[in-house]
Amino acid sequence: MRHYGKKLFLPLPIRRVINTVNAIPRIWLAAKTLLRGRLTVEVLDGVAIGASLLTGDFSTAGSVRFLLSLGETLDDWTHKKSVDDLAKSMSLQVDKVWLLTEDGTQVLVPLSQVQAGDRIIVHTGHVLPLDGILEQGDVMLNQASLTGESVPVAKRPGAAVYAGSVVEEGSCVLRVTHSAGENRYDRIVRMIEESERLKSGTEDRAYRLADRLVPWCLGGSALTWLLTGNTARAVSVLMVDFSCALKLSMPLSVLSAMREAGRHKITVKGGKYMEILSRADTVIFDKTGTLTNACPTVRKVVPFRGQDEREMLRVAACLEEHFPHSVANAVVRAARERGLDHREMHSEVEYVVAHGIATRIGGERAVIGSRHFVFEDEGAQILPEDQTAFDALEPDCSWLYLAIGGRLSAAIGIYDPLRPEAKEIVKLLHEAGIRKVVMLTGDNRSAAAAIAEKLNIDAWRAEVLPEDKAAFIRAEQEAGRKVVMIGDGINDAPALSLADVGVAIGSGASIAREVADITIAAEDLRELVLLRELSQKLMGRIDRNYRFVMGFNGALIALGAFGVLQPATSALLHNSSTLLLSMDCMTPLLPEGGVT
Repeated sequence: MRHYGKKLFLPLPIRRVINTVNAIPRIWLAAKTLLRGRLTVEVLDGVAIGASLLTGDFSTAGSVRFLLSLGETLDDWTHKKSVDDLAKSMSLQVDKVWLLTEDGTQVLVPLSQVQAGDRIIVHTGHVLPLDGILEQGDVMLNQASLTGESVPVAKRPGAAVYAGSVVEEGSCVLRVTHSAGENRYDRIVRMIEESERLKSGTEDRAYRLADRLVPWCLGGSALTWLLTGNTARAVSVLMVDFSCALKLSMPLSVLSAMREAGRHKITVKGGKYMEILSRADTVIFDKTGTLTNACPTVRKVVPFRGQDEREMLRVAACLEEHFPHSVANAVVRAARERGLDHREMHSEVEYVVAHGIATRIGGERAVIGSRHFVFEDEGAQILPEDQTAFDALEPDCSWLYLAIGGRLSAAIGIYDPLRPEAKEIVKLLHEAGIRKVVMLTGDNRSAAAAIAEKLNIDAWRAEVLPEDKAAFIRAEQEAGRKVVMIGDGINDAPALSLADVGVAIGSGASIAREVADITIAAEDLRELVLLRELSQKLMGRIDRNYRFVMGFNGALIALGAFGVLQPATSALLHNSSTLLLSMDCMTPLLPEGGVT
């Protein structure tokens, strides 16, 4: 409004002075950029305005400066809106909380005033706004937003709870451990900022291309002036640069796709991971908690050495209760269901990652864990009279071995049912262009072979350690494959970190979610196919944007050089197309409901 108001009410000499003064910052910026040895879009803008002023075309200089400012404002607005929308979709939307004072009264205060150590009250149906320790009250928490678990979890005083969980039953007093500014919302904001730095290769190429085209635009403008002697035509060429559209539309497309993934409970930490996922050809699954429901049950307990079955299960539960792994939970649950009291009878326990547990019972070393750990690492022996029973162990179970005093004392058969969609997801991944689907598991070969055959897995490895998974991924990468790793446990963390794209199951270990590039909720593995399609549609949109920007802006340059378009018109059409392209980049890629 001010721009057009000055044209209506101010005399021409005054308008010229104002236009000249207002143009100085852009000309100065162009000069500084040149002095640093760089040719960027700022140089194009400064030269265009400077050329108009030098030829006495103050009106064009003012209009061009106004349109450039308008374009920058619109660019900033669309980019900020996209980032804000992504942050808003993931934030907790909690402004005030009930603070419990020292005298026991409840005070409604802004969330920003709550400090670590304060106590707050959270009632049924409300979201936990901060991380903390449950001090009073038994509650059922829905942690789906954090872990993907669809079933509420019981929490009792002393338990650690996290921002984003919803209190479905009960009320509680929470002792805050992290004040506002240090918990979930701030991690989300940092993730978004990090995602801006983790730009995809396509975005980087767009930036480099935009800057490489600047000298050509300058050269085209100079050639136009030399051939025609018409400053207006030369300035029209300068008004159309490729930088705005390329540098804005690409990151907006990525941010919009990340926001869309978030609506499907998929957290993507950077645009480059979606680009890699769109081109991936190999998908590797962990088994337990990934292809299975992570709800294993004890199917059978086989005692050896003449031991009592119930006593062996009691000993196993006594050891396993210290480490809340899904298999350990199954053992503890089985002992509880059989009414076994498993009070501690051992010395301090030692947990060996991906192997098992070791301690001492009655002066003898006791170990429980995988076949590799018990028989190879620990050297446990099977008594001759037990060999027949050992050889008859059912192959479709995953067996947990308990050895006391260096001799096998019991084998506990663990059955973990497959996810109902596990077979379908392998088929869908193949149809989506994935050439190789692999399963890596620490389970025994018999159980792994049975599952691989049932799911039509292309390749599998059993009894693997964390370093074995990492080595397998490295070999696939050296063979030229783009590898996606999906896992949920502590032992998957090295593989998730090494893969081209690491995908963690939301209900898995926190370290797996930390090192992974993408996290999906636990309800349905078909989200992987949705993410694959979303990534491919994102790359398709980016390719279309490339073609449009190059074609449309190239046409504007040609029309300006031939005198068909005036500088102000070129700038207006250029900025308008950039804005419309940016708005299109923020539209959904997938139809309502998910995969097409």
